[in-house]
Amino acid sequence: MGVRGPVPNREEDLARPRARKGSDEQEAKKGLMRKVTVPRADSDWHPIARQLYDSLKKSGQADFYQQSDWALAFALCDDLSHYKKSGKRSAQMAQTLYSALGSLLVTEGDRRRVRIELSEPVPEQDSAAVVAIADYKKVLGVD
Repeated sequence: MGVRGPVPNREEDLARPRARKGSDEQEAKKGLMRKVTVPRADSDWHPIARQLYDSLKKSGQADFYQQSDWALAFALCDDLSHYKKSGKRSAQMAQTLYSALGSLLVTEGDRRRVRIELSEPVPEQDSAAVVAIADYKKVLGVD
């Protein structure tokens, strides 16, 4: 599940970068990401399980998911669906499911604990040359 304890501050909220704090953090081992095929959600799932699964596909942490992550997400949503549909619900089962979802970095707190921060996309801006050419075209009446 990653590091336990309080949720760390966002990197921009720190007075100085973590790398300068002299911690004994080791660099991550590197590997190659493989092509991923996201399994389709089961049409018989409970609506909440389906909504969660669909939201995972659209969320930023999905950029880091590999085939095994999607397989786990599928299995957990299937279990969540059975749990939500059952007449008798167990608090222990709910805790187990929500804890396992944390390993998929579903919430911001889960992501920050493992030092993953999602940021707003930077809007694309046209270069000054492109803007200047467009302005010249307007003045000259050229389309």
